[in-house]
Amino acid sequence: MRVLTIALKDLRQILRDRKSLVFLVAMPIAFTLFFGFVIPKGDQPAPRLRVGIVDGDGGGPLSAVVIAMLENTGVVEVIAVPAGEKERAARDVAGDTIAALLVLPEGFADDALAGCQPHVRLVVDDADPAGLGARAVVEAAVMRILGTAEIARLSVETAEGVQPFADTAEREAYLHEALQRAAAAWDDVPVGVALLPARASDEPEPATTGGFAQSSPGMIVQFAIYGLMTAAGVFVAERQAGALQRLLTTPASHADIIAGKVLAMFLLVLGQQAILVGVGQVAFGVGYMRVPLATILVMVALALWAASMGLFIGAISRGEEQVIIYSLVAMFVLAAMGGCWFPLEITGKTFSAIGHLLPSAWAMDGFQNIVLRGQGLASVVTPILALSGYAAAFFGLAVWRLRFV
Repeated sequence: MRVLTIALKDLRQILRDRKSLVFLVAMPIAFTLFFGFVIPKGDQPAPRLRVGIVDGDGGGPLSAVVIAMLENTGVVEVIAVPAGEKERAARDVAGDTIAALLVLPEGFADDALAGCQPHVRLVVDDADPAGLGARAVVEAAVMRILGTAEIARLSVETAEGVQPFADTAEREAYLHEALQRAAAAWDDVPVGVALLPARASDEPEPATTGGFAQSSPGMIVQFAIYGLMTAAGVFVAERQAGALQRLLTTPASHADIIAGKVLAMFLLVLGQQAILVGVGQVAFGVGYMRVPLATILVMVALALWAASMGLFIGAISRGEEQVIIYSLVAMFVLAAMGGCWFPLEITGKTFSAIGHLLPSAWAMDGFQNIVLRGQGLASVVTPILALSGYAAAFFGLAVWRLRFV
């Protein structure tokens, strides 16, 4: 009962300030709207990789096949680059204007059809994820083209061995026809592979929510941290005013006081999440209620971690100014590195691995496994365990550093 009394007292003190409602509810909704419209929708086609091509072969028979094959991949936008501008285009690769530059040399078709290896130049920035993707696509296309040329050459030699051609023109016509047949074969692959999200057959399809599937959970996680600023500030103000020390003269123990403070922060963050989840579900069409139990468990784990971190901020802060600084630093670092502003999947494996050293990334995984990836209860077990571990760590550090005077 003493724990609940302390928690309710803190909540009344926090909610008495109208600015708290702005920080806890109005600002998260506004930022959800902003990021929801800025982030590309999930049902929109992904932007293509811009690949510049310098056709030094002057429109030879293989150049057109290279361009068509790249465009047919669905992930490449081919940019024609004049031969005189290839050095500038190479600099554009380093400047991120284009993802790669492919230079086809003079005599490219003649060398390939003669069985020689043409000197093809490919310029990419291997430090750029887009460059690595472009390299894989372009190299695969070039290898296909060289294979196409070899098939056409062997076809001509076989036909010539059976019955010699009447003249050079007939031989060139047969070679051109063989080249077209070999190139067309790449468009009619008998076996196709599609990557689909793993999902039990009896689970409903996830709703198409566009950018709000990223912005809604992102702002919930971000402002769960920001909302602790007021709660931790109350804790520090009471310590400075001697209120915590006076509490010890009552039947309330150290454990009661700590539990009451943590409970207040927990209820504050959980209530904030409940409002934002409701707004996300009703106003933005984010499918939190696809698996209600999974969503609630992630909310509880996030609130536990946020409350423990709020207690830690209150324990290490010596004034309200420090509370504000520590809360803002925590919010920006954890939000940016944890995938609250953009999906970690687009940043590459290294950045994603670093991001998952932070609890915010696990909170985002928990929510997005439900609303974006269409997964069920089992998918949130690991994020919940990770958040619980961080909650225990922050709570332990807070109790170790906590001073009542």
